[in-house]
Amino acid sequence: MHGLILKTLQVFVQDTYGQEPWQNIAAHAALDEVDFEAMLNYDEDIFTDVVNSASAVLDKPAEAILEDVGTYLVSHPNCEGLRRLLRFGGVDFIEFLHSLDDLPDRARLAVADLHLPDLELRDHTINQFQLKIDGHLPGFVHVMTGLLRAMADDYGALALLDHEGDRGDRLQLIDITVVETAYAEGRDFDLGAANQMGEAS
Repeated sequence: MHGLILKTLQVFVQDTYGQEPWQNIAAHAALDEVDFEAMLNYDEDIFTDVVNSASAVLDKPAEAILEDVGTYLVSHPNCEGLRRLLRFGGVDFIEFLHSLDDLPDRARLAVADLHLPDLELRDHTINQFQLKIDGHLPGFVHVMTGLLRAMADDYGALALLDHEGDRGDRLQLIDITVVETAYAEGRDFDLGAANQMGEAS
């Protein structure tokens, strides 16, 4: 498993709960090193051990922790770069959903050896969709569910999401119903901000 995934889990715990809970999780998981290296590869069992240890230490279901990781990737100030990358996928939440098919390729442009499962959005009606996740990456369906909920909030959309439990299957499905695209005021985002900053400098 790519070290960036484990490092993300580590910094999520540290930023959300603090250093001491992370130390306790690392001890519970019997990690050789407390800190993960983002560019190394690790045995997949380490990810499972860390998630299960986090569940025990934080007294929270593993699935909920992984969904919180997805939310963190969009909403935390330390992840603003990723949030901007995702927001470039469209001017509203539905356009963003249609950009998800390209997300694994965009991730590989940023980190060449990071292989995410393939994503395919299926349109059922104008506001009902199903995201097909095809590929083996433990917990990915839960992280994506949290990320999608956070992105809906980011755009100011009201969306309902549902998925079956992560049984370790290669194929996972997330059902998405967009109730309203302009339900609330979204977070500030300016597509031209980067260019304006460049011109100012």
